[in-house]
Formats: sequence, C-alpha cells, structure tokens
Amino acid sequence: MINMYAKCEELDAAKKIFDALNEKNAVLWNAMLGGYAQNGYAHEVIKLFSNMKGCGFRPDDFTYTSILSACACLEYIEMGLQLHSFIIKSGLSSNLFVGNALVDMYAKSGALKEARKQFELISNRDNISWNAIIVGYVQEEEEDEAFYMFRRMNLSGIVPDEVSLASILSACANVQALRKGKQIHCLSVKSGLETSLYAASSLIDMYVKCAVIGAAHKVFSCMSERSVASMNAMIAGYAQNNLEEAIDLFCEMHEVGLNPTEITFASLLDACNGPLLLTLGIQIHCLTVKRGHLYGGDFLGVSLLGMYLRSHRKADAYILFSEFPNPKSRVLWTVIISGLTQIDCSEEALQFYREMRSENVLPDQATFASVLRACAVLSSLTDGSEIHSLIFHTGFHLDELTGSALVDMYAKCGDVKRSVQVFEEMGCKNDVISWNSMIVGLAKNGYAECALQIFDEMKQTHVRPDDVTFLGVLTACSHAGRISEGHQIFDTMFNYYGIQPRVDHYACMVDLYGRWGFLKEAEEFIDKLKFKPDAMIWATLLGACRLHGDDIRGRRAAEELIELDPQNSSSYVLLSNIYAASGNWDGVNFLRRTMKEKGVRKFPGCSWIEVGQRKDLFVAGDKSHASSVEIHETLKDLTALMKEDDYVAETDSFLLDEG
Repeated sequence: MINMYAKCEELDAAKKIFDALNEKNAVLWNAMLGGYAQNGYAHEVIKLFSNMKGCGFRPDDFTYTSILSACACLEYIEMGLQLHSFIIKSGLSSNLFVGNALVDMYAKSGALKEARKQFELISNRDNISWNAIIVGYVQEEEEDEAFYMFRRMNLSGIVPDEVSLASILSACANVQALRKGKQIHCLSVKSGLETSLYAASSLIDMYVKCAVIGAAHKVFSCMSERSVASMNAMIAGYAQNNLEEAIDLFCEMHEVGLNPTEITFASLLDACNGPLLLTLGIQIHCLTVKRGHLYGGDFLGVSLLGMYLRSHRKADAYILFSEFPNPKSRVLWTVIISGLTQIDCSEEALQFYREMRSENVLPDQATFASVLRACAVLSSLTDGSEIHSLIFHTGFHLDELTGSALVDMYAKCGDVKRSVQVFEEMGCKNDVISWNSMIVGLAKNGYAECALQIFDEMKQTHVRPDDVTFLGVLTACSHAGRISEGHQIFDTMFNYYGIQPRVDHYACMVDLYGRWGFLKEAEEFIDKLKFKPDAMIWATLLGACRLHGDDIRGRRAAEELIELDPQNSSSYVLLSNIYAASGNWDGVNFLRRTMKEKGVRKFPGCSWIEVGQRKDLFVAGDKSHASSVEIHETLKDLTALMKEDDYVAETDSFLLDEG
C-alpha cells in the first residue's frame, strides 16, 4: 500500500498508513524512505532516517540508496561522507546499488575526485554507474572528462541509454562541439532513441546552441510527442533567429495544453532586444505575473530587468527591481548594475553598487567587472581604487574576469602604472580578454612600444588573438609610426588568423597612414575598399588632413561625411579648422553660413572634475552652475595671468560656435 501510494505521488496517504502501523520492520521503513526519495522529498528522507535509527533499525543497501539520494539532492557532502564510512563498516561498499548512489552523491555535490575514485572501485558497472559520473562531469562543466568517460562506456560494451545520450549532448551544447554532437545523433538513431522525448529534446538543444536551427527543426518535426523541454529548446532557438516563429510555437504550446515554464518566458524575453520589441516584452511580463512565476526566484527577474534596460526603460526596471522582496539576491543587483552600464548610465550603476554594499550584499566577479566598467567610463579613479581594495580582500583579484576589468579601469583612468601592475600580478592569463585590456590600454595611453611588446608575449603564450587584439595592435602601430609593420599585421589578421576586419580596423589603417602624413596612401586605401566607407573612416581621414593641412583631401572627406550625416557638426568644425589653418577665411565663412541654413548646431564642449565623492560638470557657455559667478571670476583671473606670461592663443583652429 505504501509503495502504491508513493508511486501515485500520494505521499500524505502513504505516511498516514505508515504512522498507523504499531510495528514497523525494515521493509516498511525502506518503502517510506524510497517513496520520499523518488518524489524529491529530500528533507523528509533525512528526518525519517533519523527516526529509523532512533528506533534501533540497522540500515541496509536499500536504506543507504535512499538516504544518499537525498544527500545528493541537498548537496549534503558532510553527511554523505559519514554515511560512506558507515557503509564501509557495514561491508556494503561492493554493493552495486550503494556504489552507484555514492558516485551520484559525490558527483552532484561537486566532489568529482571522490566520485571518480568510488566509480573506479565498482567492478560490475551498469548504465546507472556510467550515467552518474558522466552527468557529474557535465554539471561541473568538465566536458573533456565527460567525453572521455562516454568513450570508455562505449568501449566497455555498455549501450548508452536516454540519460547517457542526453548528458553527453548537453556537453556538446556547452562547448558547441557540433561534430561530436552529430556523431552522438547518429548513435541515437542506431539505438532507436532519436525521437524519444528526453534524447530528442537534448538533440534540439545541442543544435540550437551550435546555431544549426535547420537540424534542430528537423529533429523537432520528427517527434511523435512533444514535451515542454523540446518546445522550450525550439523556442529558444527561434527566439535568437526568428522571433515570429518563436511566438507561433509559443501559441502552439498553449493550444496543445503544455504549460510554459520560466525557461519559456525567459527565452522570449531575452530576444526582446531594444525599444521596438518593448510591447512584446511587456505582454510577456503580464503573462508571468498572471501565472505566478515572477517572484518565485531570480530566473525570470534577470530576464525582465534585462529586457527593460535594453529598451532604455530605466524607470520600469527600477520599479520592477523594487518589487522584489528584500533581501535582494546578488544576482539581481548584478543584473541591474550591468544593464545600466551597458546603456551608458554609469553614474546610476555606481549608485546601485553603493546601495548594494549598504545592504551588506557581497559582490562577485560579474558585479565587480560591471561596476569597474562604470568607473572606467566615468574616469573615476577614486571609486575604482576603493573597489579594487574590496576585490583584494575577497580574493577575486586572481580571477581573470575581475583582473581584466581592473586593468581596463586603471588604463582608462590614465593610471597606466597600476594597470600594468595588476596585469603582471594576474596568476592566470589564458583568456584573450586579459591581454586585450592591457594591449588596448597601453596603446590608447601612448605606450605604443609597450603594447606591441605585450602582443609579442601574448603570441608566445599561444593565446589566440581576436578582432579586439588587432584593433589595439594596429592603434599601437599607428601611434608608434610603424607603418610597414602595421600593414603586415593587418594582412596577417585575415590571411593567417582568418579574422574578418571590421570597419574600425579599416579606420585604424587610414589613421596609420594619415597620422604620419601619408595622406595619398590613406586616400588610395579608402578607394580600394570593397564596401562604401562609413563616417568613421572619413572622419579619420579628415582628422589627418586637419593635422597636416591638406585642404583638397580634407574637403573631399568632409563632403563625404556631411552626405552621410548632414546634421553632425564635427565634420563642419574639422573642415573649418583646416581652412582657418591655411588662412582660407572665405571657406570658414561659407561653412558658417551653410550650418545656419541647414540648422546644424555645434554641441558645446564639456568637462568634469572629481573632488572627493562629488563630480562637477562644466559645459561651455553654461551659467546654470551654483557657483557660476565665482567660476567666471576665476577664469578671468587665470586669463590675465596667462597673458602676463606671454601665452599666445592657438588661432589655427577656428571652432564654430552656433550655440
């Protein structure tokens, strides 16, 4: 009776019968323990096991299997270790069921060394043994070990089942190992498991994460029965490539009676990128509230906050954030800080970080990386240094993500010495991001030779450069005047590394020639491009023409820029400077009239200064500052002192001020 009710998920009825029995034997205890374990009531298993021992019953292999299953669910590694010692004393360590349960417990608790050791002790391994260790490696993102164990499993003559195939397909999906995934697909076809719910859902997920949507759709179409998991995998794939298809499938899900989960909603929300899809995002938000999904955990909250911030709806994101119960998790704090940084709201991101710390929530690597990016944008060295101190005390300074963010922050704040110091102190630099932060930081701060030296070190460590690396290296070549070397590196980028240059790489090459006066070569380089040059490329040439006083090429570049963006004042200003430097005042006046006729306004320049915890912003021509009178009096005094020291203003530039 207890077994029957447990299998029907009627645990209350099973417990009622169990409690009513005056005399209980080991079989009854095990039946009740097994019922709780099979239905995921891990805490009840542990409680009942304690009662069982209190009644003087000795655990057997069935008992240990149930209690180890509960420890695995709860990741109670300490209790699992104690049970393991009891198992050895009881002489049950060679029992297959108990051995499998031990492997599963250690693997799910993240103790993979112990799991592997126990696995190797099992002489008569079955599917469950192999599945437990493979699943453990996949969950801990040790995909290479998972692939190795799967090969061993096949060589041992054990035929993979649904669990084996689904687990190894997850490993393929995690590292986008499409070739291996296709091999597993063939194996699933041979074993007749291709259309089974579990394996098919994993196949779809693998193809989706490898961006082969056609193959995912083919597997999905062949399924005789569809599950929530298979629907979710397909919706996630469509959401990244064809949102309309994803919405249609979401509607179909409702029609066939399958209830969407948090994963379904999150996939759709993550695809709502930008203001144009805001309406859809709001509708999905309403559905999540209606179905009661929202405040059960952080999963949906992360997607919703991301959706509102990507749509530049800060106010809605703030309201949503405030509605989550306190104390808010580190994940939610990190999402809003990161989201604000990504939409250029660095001041607000820094403010949320301060609130997070006031709530005694400890940041992690992702939080630190996001807030350091905000400090870099604001050139806030004071805040960045304080955050560095906290990172040091929490031990994250050795982490590549945080270390790279620190290198970038110090470089963008102009403290190159500390940037290099952090880079040198990083124990592990296997990620290209660390090297990029240092190379770009040095190049942008004028340390071109040092940047090129770091690039050489990077190649010696066999870290493969990416497009950002080459952007930094080309910038360094440009600043150092290494024209032939820059040209060679640009060719190597595509011919050796297979990296397709972006527009900013081409702009770097124009700067490489133009900065050192090779304006003819720069113009010829632009004319040979197989695409229409954009504003960045023409602006780079125009800047070089202004530097070297080339009216003719400067005029061409300015005209191209004005055609691309007629309301952008910078092209008019740069051309005006070229005319002014050569004494062409008629050209200057013509540009002034043209700007007036077209209604083009030059945005006033601005600067800011940080004093203590306060930042003051100064805009040209602005008199709204609280201390405006004192500021202008001080400026007058400084101007007088400059004249006394025979300072002569530069008149080569004639910056138009139409504001």
